[in-house]
Amino acid sequence: MKLISSPTLFIIGVFALLGFSACNRNPVIGDYTFVVTGDDRIAPKEDSAHPEYGTINEYQVKRLFKEVSEMKPLPKMLIMNGDLVLGYTDGDTVKLANELRAWIKLYKESPLANTSVKLIAFAGNHETCEKIGSSRVGSAPNERTFVREMKDYIAGENGPHYTGLRPGTDSLMTNQNKLTYSFDFSGDHYVVFNTDAVDRESRIPYKWLEKDLQQARENGARHIFLFGHKPAWSTEHLTETGLDDFPANRDSAWSVMERYNADAYFCSHFHIWDTVHPHHGKTWEVVCGNAGAPCPKDWVGPYYGYTVVRVYSKVDITSMGRDLDNDTYTTPRDDKATMFRAKFTISK
Repeated sequence: MKLISSPTLFIIGVFALLGFSACNRNPVIGDYTFVVTGDDRIAPKEDSAHPEYGTINEYQVKRLFKEVSEMKPLPKMLIMNGDLVLGYTDGDTVKLANELRAWIKLYKESPLANTSVKLIAFAGNHETCEKIGSSRVGSAPNERTFVREMKDYIAGENGPHYTGLRPGTDSLMTNQNKLTYSFDFSGDHYVVFNTDAVDRESRIPYKWLEKDLQQARENGARHIFLFGHKPAWSTEHLTETGLDDFPANRDSAWSVMERYNADAYFCSHFHIWDTVHPHHGKTWEVVCGNAGAPCPKDWVGPYYGYTVVRVYSKVDITSMGRDLDNDTYTTPRDDKATMFRAKFTISK
């Protein structure tokens, strides 16, 4: 086995820091693309045929990984917006861990794992919450399980810590530093949220966010992109609620995003592709929850796919997808081609 010398390792490390970093005061700005999508878990009734993959829409996930690996040029990142697995394991963290390991196995066996594309995955309510009656309640053991199992796909650890119910804080009841965090890439600033922290379900830690975005602007960020599982704003295909469960928190968080001129908030949870632009010239919401979970029946022309984001002085957002049949949504359909669906440009 050939060993890599220390100087070579140092050079590799320097080049890595030029791309991803927690704080970039002198950004190296470049043009690139990334891909974002979310919600590839299946419905509970499917959880029987293949226990090892029993909570994942296996065909759609494999196809996603393959198609991203064949993109030219390759995107720098694939960002998965939560609800990777079914979860809701009634406190059985071993089962949750096995579900997450099955998802990782699909990735490691895919051609994407042998490319330079950085995979980033964060938690949705199906990973961090449990069902209690009609409620979905955050679970500290589930949070710890996700961080442990998905550590290789978490891109930061500079997020907020436990504060308790102290005035002037985000009242966080668990440590969130690896579930909510930020990083810089190629002169742009990225923020990832856990939108279902323990006792803070359907809320964003906007006090931490304000400090983070202020620092990003002081450091000269070109674009600011935010990612969370639950949408802030509802769409015409209203199947569930999101951050609008707590409108005061949602409005405070959104005002921070707009104050620091964030480009877009990418989210999932609704199993559709849609956009919301609450205020002209301000931050966009892009709902891209169509990776493989069952789609709402009223979404005419439903499709599974992903969103390609081209980043330069402007931001081009393109939705790519393939037709699906809701009654056979886990069935392989190689006859359905992935094609252009929608596109718009953010120009500020």
